[in-house]
Amino acid sequence: MVDILNKQNIQFSSFHIFSDEVRQALKTYSNWPTYPQLYVSGELVGGLDIIKELEASKELDTICPKGPKLEERLEVMTNKASLMLFMTGNKQEAKCGFSRQILEILNSTGVEYETFDILEDEEVQQGLKAYSNWPTYSQLYVKRELVGGLDSVKELKENGELLPILKGEN
Repeated sequence: MVDILNKQNIQFSSFHIFSDEVRQALKTYSNWPTYPQLYVSGELVGGLDIIKELEASKELDTICPKGPKLEERLEVMTNKASLMLFMTGNKQEAKCGFSRQILEILNSTGVEYETFDILEDEEVQQGLKAYSNWPTYSQLYVKRELVGGLDSVKELKENGELLPILKGEN
């Protein structure tokens, strides 16, 4: 069921039913004999067989709340801060040499920025490459606009153009 919900981009949460008491009480409450059980807005939709039928008939889309599309998520993420760095790791701990170098450069400017660890979300990691048309990480965004990766940032720094760009003066 989890695979179906993920494939359909349906937002959901779940919990494990460990105690026999809870498991039996939920069966009684729902009058449904098996697990997993899907509830939408507190109402039982059904078990796995029902969910498969709803998926096949395309009715699942109308019943369940959808998560935001990847492009919408990326737009929100690139706009999270004036300066947004997508990298391996985070401000406190880079997970590769390229990320470490770009952190050192950004930290030397004194400009505030936020980071997102692309290793924590495979969909973002792959989708951002297509969204930005930039094949590698790190990726630095200033006011939702891609500046580039480490090489671009190094070049801008060497030319004295980095700080004005980071401050939004260009």
